[in-house]
Amino acid sequence: MTTGVRRRMGVEERRQQLIGVALELFSRRSPDDVSIDEIASAAGISRPLVYHYFPGKLSLYEAALKRAAEDLAGRFVEPREGPLGARLLRVMRRFFDFVDEHGPGFSALMRGGPAVGSTTANALIDSVRQAAYEQILAHLQVAEPPARLELVVRSWISLAESTALIWLDGRRIPRAELEVQLVHDFAALAAVGACHDAELAALLSEALKGEPGQGPFGDLATRLVVLAS
Repeated sequence: MTTGVRRRMGVEERRQQLIGVALELFSRRSPDDVSIDEIASAAGISRPLVYHYFPGKLSLYEAALKRAAEDLAGRFVEPREGPLGARLLRVMRRFFDFVDEHGPGFSALMRGGPAVGSTTANALIDSVRQAAYEQILAHLQVAEPPARLELVVRSWISLAESTALIWLDGRRIPRAELEVQLVHDFAALAAVGACHDAELAALLSEALKGEPGQGPFGDLATRLVVLAS
């Protein structure tokens, strides 16, 4: 009869395990409510050993935030093929996948959680917003956006964040409806901006070429016609 021998983890492997365990706990409860003892127990190690890899809960939390931020930023990456409206809808679905799977962790990421005011946490949040901003500009095929387009895109990213946070508080609106609504919101913000800026109007006209009538943007146009009639 042979007895299994537990393999000893290397330093980086153990760190990554602890980050994964912390993220899993943070996805179910607010990081403020998760103790080092719980993290240690879930990882199958002692509390002092957690402190061997991380000086304190804040450093572990910031490491978990970093992984979550990288994951969330990756949700905005989308092949630049096909109609813009359909691409944005796929992005919103992946964004809400993250929000749905990591509710308390997403709230902590956007609101700072235990690391509120931390330079590291603020930088991570900004990195997610910047990654999303750059991806949207890439879909619009704009390298140097005019000021009004920058305002539109950054305002839309903020709107997506706040919409997700409000949705998490009770989930009173079907998620799929909000995903489509946010794509409509982008089109509406861009259209209003284009009314005041000829350069943005030209960019928007180019981006919307080939949009199908049954796509998200065509659906918005149909709804607006019905509303105005």
